Amino acid sequence: MATIKFFIQSSKSPAGIYVRLREGRQVDAKSKTKYIIHVNEWSQKKGRPIHLKSENLKKLKNNLDKFSNELQDYYNQSVGKTEINSQWLKDFINPTVTKEEVAIPNKLVDYFDLYISRKNHNIDEDSIRKYSNVRETLKEYQAYSKKVLLVKDVNEKFRSNFIDYTLDVMHYQKGTVSRMLKFIKTVCYHAERNKVEVSSELRGLRPLKEVRGPVIYLNPDEIKMIENAYLKQDKLINARDWLIISIETGQRISDFMNFTKDKLRHEKDNLLLEFTQLKTGTNISLPLSKKIKIILEKHDGNFPPKFNDSDYNEYIKEVCQIAGLNQEILGNKHDSQLNRKVQGRYKKFELVSSHIGRRSFATNNFGKVPTAVLMSITGHKNESTFLKYIGKTTTEMSHLMAQYINV
Repeated sequence: MATIKFFIQSSKSPAGIYVRLREGRQVDAKSKTKYIIHVNEWSQKKGRPIHLKSENLKKLKNNLDKFSNELQDYYNQSVGKTEINSQWLKDFINPTVTKEEVAIPNKLVDYFDLYISRKNHNIDEDSIRKYSNVRETLKEYQAYSKKVLLVKDVNEKFRSNFIDYTLDVMHYQKGTVSRMLKFIKTVCYHAERNKVEVSSELRGLRPLKEVRGPVIYLNPDEIKMIENAYLKQDKLINARDWLIISIETGQRISDFMNFTKDKLRHEKDNLLLEFTQLKTGTNISLPLSKKIKIILEKHDGNFPPKFNDSDYNEYIKEVCQIAGLNQEILGNKHDSQLNRKVQGRYKKFELVSSHIGRRSFATNNFGKVPTAVLMSITGHKNESTFLKYIGKTTTEMSHLMAQYINV
């Protein structure tokens, strides 16, 4: 029986997952699969994802298990019939497509499947998950409306009915529905480029007008409360260190959780952190603050031990609870039964997630640091998007400008 093992070769995220099939000395085939993962969520020893609290990681593990079983069956069928090598393995992963298989579907849900498969290597795992979620919602909508949707059915009538269904029946938030409509239009435009008939009303379909939810961030007083909180467990102390690092640098968790000592560079009197943002591909060079330098000294010049996303989110909530962030505020919290976020009044520590450090950095420094500089650090390309991100309205911008003019 052949031995099948999965592994990664890169130290940078996201890393491609490779597979190797061996049997004795005669067979040794290796190839890259279609799957990717963050390096700190992978166990080289086990050849599988670790910390399976995340639904995405559970799904990935199941996909790898299924892949392994199918590859084993394929190997058994191929023994003695063809040469088994790396090209044989690549052909298993990316089989030759026949003319019958390239038929372009005109059904909307089927076209979502085609779109996801073709974009699999060009968009990140989070985007694939979002498109997959929209596809599942469309399948539920079809069952509800008792109608199979064609791509050409995405018109004003569909927009109106889909909004009614997602808001009134599924109880989604307006922002979620608006994003779904944007994803559906994107897929339809892709179908149009593949000669699939679309509605003449497609380009005129407007996204749902969003009601901006509350912007949750940590103000300077709350940050001091977190810094001064008495923590007993190492995992909470390390989580607090990472939270402070995220507040001081304004980066996404996919970037800051991959900070390492080898990304530090001394230049004159400054200690710089140099890295490339995973989502935008932007090269960043940040001078480190005193707070981060103190954290590095505490860890013998290194960054704190890493966490996977789900553990980090859990730990910083606990840190903020201990720090006393117990006031009730309006916010959106994930409801496990509905499997979506629900707006309501919750204790602030319940609303804390990995994104709060980045948003706190941007919000607390707005008006103190030039907006263009803040955007270059956070990676925002559009000023209007940046202002929405920190919850600033045009009226607030006018008041801020008036202060500068009056001075």
